[in-house]
Amino acid sequence: MAGLYLHIPFCKRICAYCDFFKEVGTARMPALADAMHRELEHRREYLGQEPIRTRYFGGGTPSLCPPKLLGGLLEHAARIFDCSHVVETTLEANPDDLTPPYLDALRRIGIDRLSIGIQSFDDDCLRLMNRRHNAAQALQAVRDARNAGFENITVDLIFGIPGFGGDSLRRTLDRTLELGVEHISAYHLTIEPGTAFGRRAERGTFAPVDEEVSEAEFALVHETLTRAGFEHYEVSNFARPGCRARHNAAYWNGSKYLGIGPAAHSFDGRERHWNAASVERYINGEAPETETLSDRDRFNEYVMTRLRTAEGIDLHDAEARFGSERTIRLKKLASAWLQSGTVAFSDRRLNIPAPKMLLSDAVIEALFET
Repeated sequence: MAGLYLHIPFCKRICAYCDFFKEVGTARMPALADAMHRELEHRREYLGQEPIRTRYFGGGTPSLCPPKLLGGLLEHAARIFDCSHVVETTLEANPDDLTPPYLDALRRIGIDRLSIGIQSFDDDCLRLMNRRHNAAQALQAVRDARNAGFENITVDLIFGIPGFGGDSLRRTLDRTLELGVEHISAYHLTIEPGTAFGRRAERGTFAPVDEEVSEAEFALVHETLTRAGFEHYEVSNFARPGCRARHNAAYWNGSKYLGIGPAAHSFDGRERHWNAASVERYINGEAPETETLSDRDRFNEYVMTRLRTAEGIDLHDAEARFGSERTIRLKKLASAWLQSGTVAFSDRRLNIPAPKMLLSDAVIEALFET
């Protein structure tokens, strides 16, 4: 089973933290849609006979798209690929786009899961991030989605924002839980070069929270959500039982996926492909770039993706994929982390306990094959 990702890069405004590929304005949306249809035709053999299990509209802001455009892409994909086994079709959305008529139209074209970018329920924090909604609009969007019949809703939150931890973060978590959503993605703010926050950081007017604050806020998120019955199943993801994000699992499990649209990435099991990070070059048909993964690359990616999840690395599986030599080396390198309790080992499985997942990047880097 494979995943299909469709990238819609358009935004009305740029958030202060965002370093994803995006473009302000929607004037080129019709031309982009035509190019995406052409790419679907061109890539029809990419997945072989692999059926599509999940479909995902990401961005940018896909909720700026008319439902007819989104539905046309889904219908085209269904003519090319076997979509009879699809179990999840997700649309990323901004709260202020989710009007009742729009939500009803999304349901009719087959969208059954919404990923709503709320980020915070603190209006001052939302203004700092240059979000285009307020807390009241976010609450109403989730309620309207429920009334429209959506039974699988995920909310995105951001923590680690200077000045908005403590009580502000607690209120955001409490309000999110009151909404009764099935899934929550909680990301620690990363200040990236080229973003508004990054430029402020270069000028010395904005700084990341320190390590102690990061750890305290991560612990608050983990404890609040797990106490409420959510499973902390990946570094930044929490789900009610049976409600994990199925599309994202393709990335973590090494499954095949096809990415359509500017800057979209694809993986066929051995090679990675990515499209031009430019609407103009994409529309003009620029060919994707290609990287063939070496055995070492595939092993390192396996370590990276598996250790971000609660299940971690099954050493039987790792040995079957990469041989006993690499598995023995992996256990040896993990020994120091095992002694500190940062990594756990049981039933031939290495994993990072959820409360320690904030340290996953350091552990993963230490276990990479160089």
